Amino acid sequence: MKKLFIIVSLLGSVAISAQQKTQSPAQMEKARKKAERKEKINQMIKQEEEGALVFNKQGSFSFKFNSDGWGMFYERGKYKTVTKTNLWWIELGEHKHPKEEKVPTISASGGFLIVSSYIYGKRNNFYNLKLGLGQQKLIGGKGNKNGVAVSAIYGGGLTAGLLKPYYIEIQNPNNNKQEQIKYDNNDNLFLDPTIILGRGGLTKGFGEMKFVPGAHVRTALRFDYGRYNEVVSALEVGLNAEYYSQKMPILLLNKEKSFFFNAYVALTFGKRK
Repeated sequence: MKKLFIIVSLLGSVAISAQQKTQSPAQMEKARKKAERKEKINQMIKQEEEGALVFNKQGSFSFKFNSDGWGMFYERGKYKTVTKTNLWWIELGEHKHPKEEKVPTISASGGFLIVSSYIYGKRNNFYNLKLGLGQQKLIGGKGNKNGVAVSAIYGGGLTAGLLKPYYIEIQNPNNNKQEQIKYDNNDNLFLDPTIILGRGGLTKGFGEMKFVPGAHVRTALRFDYGRYNEVVSALEVGLNAEYYSQKMPILLLNKEKSFFFNAYVALTFGKRK
């Protein structure tokens, strides 16, 4: 029995040695880097346990899918303690009325059929530009070797509401010409679906944009899937509230409001240093 055990042990050693010899240089390099990465993470965890900062600052870009539109923002963070980071951000987005509905149109021009669409009764595109300050606080995942951390984010700041007139193209019955018009108390033209050919040019109205001041607050949970990586890769879910100094006219025949509240999901990418 003893001899059998010795033989099995020798065969196992030979097999392991053979496997190591058959590893390519690329595989050996990959294994070395993996070991170095594991050791680096262990050192980072040890530093945090001693109260030292692993990183000093971070910068990231996010794209938001809002319950009433979209947004994208750039965020900078300065680490103050192991669990607390000061933030500032700038964001650009758009609010859409929940009753907006695209209406398809088909018209003829120069012997060709033109397929288009427009939003019936839309008076303005409502964009927002935000500048905010806040904090990110680590609430879960400290010392997690998998690098997943859960943080709470809260803050707020100033908001610039930007109203861009929404243009539509019509076949004017008064002169039988194609024109691009915006809403200007001209209900008989702007709201007559029988003469609407489609929406106006995408850039039409930017020179007529109106500014409305406001403020916003933001609260969220961020799930960071690269806590001990220099690369930031995170998913954020949160709530956002905005208030403006006047009611915002987006869609005709519907009630206007100055307070907006939405939920969002954001994909965040960036770097830590």
